[in-house]
Amino acid sequence: MMQPPTTDAGEPAPILELRGISKRFPGVVALDDVRFDLCAGEVHVLVGENGAGKSTLVKILSGIYQPDAGEILLDGRPAMLRDPHAAQTLGISTVHQELNLIPHLDVGRNIFLGREPLRRLGGIIDWPAVYRRSRHELEELGIDLDPRTPVRRLGVAQQQMAEIAKALVARARVLILDEPTAAITADEAEQLFRIVDRLRAQGTAILLISHHLEDATRAGDRVTVFRDGKWVATLPMAGTSHRDLIRLMVGRELTQQYPKQPANPGDVALRVRDLRRTGVLEDISFEVRRGELVGLAGLVGAGRTEVARAIFGIDPIDGGEIEVRGKPARIGNPGEAVRQRIALLPEDRKQQGLVLLLPVADNVALAAPDNLPAPPGLAPPGRRRTAAQRFIDALRIKTPSAGQRALYLSGGNQQKVVLAKWLLTEADIFIFDEPTRGIDVGAKVEVYRLMNDLMANGAAILMISSELPEVLGMSDRILVMRAGRIVAELDGPSATQEQVMTYAAGDESPDGGAAVA
Repeated sequence: MMQPPTTDAGEPAPILELRGISKRFPGVVALDDVRFDLCAGEVHVLVGENGAGKSTLVKILSGIYQPDAGEILLDGRPAMLRDPHAAQTLGISTVHQELNLIPHLDVGRNIFLGREPLRRLGGIIDWPAVYRRSRHELEELGIDLDPRTPVRRLGVAQQQMAEIAKALVARARVLILDEPTAAITADEAEQLFRIVDRLRAQGTAILLISHHLEDATRAGDRVTVFRDGKWVATLPMAGTSHRDLIRLMVGRELTQQYPKQPANPGDVALRVRDLRRTGVLEDISFEVRRGELVGLAGLVGAGRTEVARAIFGIDPIDGGEIEVRGKPARIGNPGEAVRQRIALLPEDRKQQGLVLLLPVADNVALAAPDNLPAPPGLAPPGRRRTAAQRFIDALRIKTPSAGQRALYLSGGNQQKVVLAKWLLTEADIFIFDEPTRGIDVGAKVEVYRLMNDLMANGAAILMISSELPEVLGMSDRILVMRAGRIVAELDGPSATQEQVMTYAAGDESPDGGAAVA
């Protein structure tokens, strides 16, 4: 393999370099004179809070946005990334958090889309070559995947691997991975990082964006921190602690990652008895009290989100009872759940919790238009802005105004808008499904503190999370699910990751646990 070029000082020369990059949007400075460089055969991790400018940088490198100032160098020469095609032509490929495959096509056709090999005679597509070469690329990456499998049948992790294979077919020299572990399991993440290790050894330059600091430790050679659209520091990953990174990201020490307040449970707010849905849920029984947070843990596919959807009336149930504040409740649709003052903050806030093209004010008013304040002479749009501004102030939502589209807010601030929407309904039973997925460590702490405030005011919270430290750090009690059943109930403050995972994986008798029938 050809050795990468070096600088006069003997250091590897960057294959990609950004100098003085700035980008502004109406009311927002997304990037302000930032710098960044990437060398062949390294994984350079980019971290920062939501709103730090990471996504904007990725879109500039992908050719989606054009910088307002600064220059991009490839192999030391200025490069113009006018559009995504230009970026790919120059060897820059991006695996976005929202994957970019065509579901009804198979893996092979997606990998070679727009680059299909042609037969010598007739100029028609050589389909046997498509599948033969796709299989070869997948095998080179150590991916066991049939190229004739339709993409719609793949899980998120397999789709990511198909995207990586697609990038390599495009002869990518620079591979950008945007939040690659946000929606996959720990085992799938480990397989992904084995592929990353292989690509690094082959000389590919990899930019990794992640909210999970464990990803930086596992894969990174160097790490760069952005804060509020500015470059803060670039450090070797070796010898840099998570605490160092958090301090640089938020500009202060976070003394407590999970600021859980002692619980003072009151009356039962939500009781579920023998809830069942054929083939999905069986004998689901639990209760959540006012002033209490109950965590719902389990592996992917255990049925946690299905419990939330059943309680909220999204999915029909075949049997069982739901009591709300001591009274039987028939919840056949989300509207009835809202009338019962139950709130669901969904796993996918962008698709299910917000209308991204609407302003913040309209999103806040979506679930409870009748609860808007009505000062004399104030038109409905003004009433929406008044209500939204109250929550913008109370929840410290970072937005230029209540008229800003939700699309342009960071993940943490989008989550606060979803919460504001439900607070306007005067809900006091909250179901949080993956409440901090895709948001940074500083925003996570703010969400946890909002949960504490809700409980201090008598709210009952059921929290579903795939992050075990989050479940352990915030829960008063933990319910563990497996195969559509609750298999254990644990005391939150004394539970361990080992206990939760042992129950979730199928061992009925871990030390210190308390199984339930």
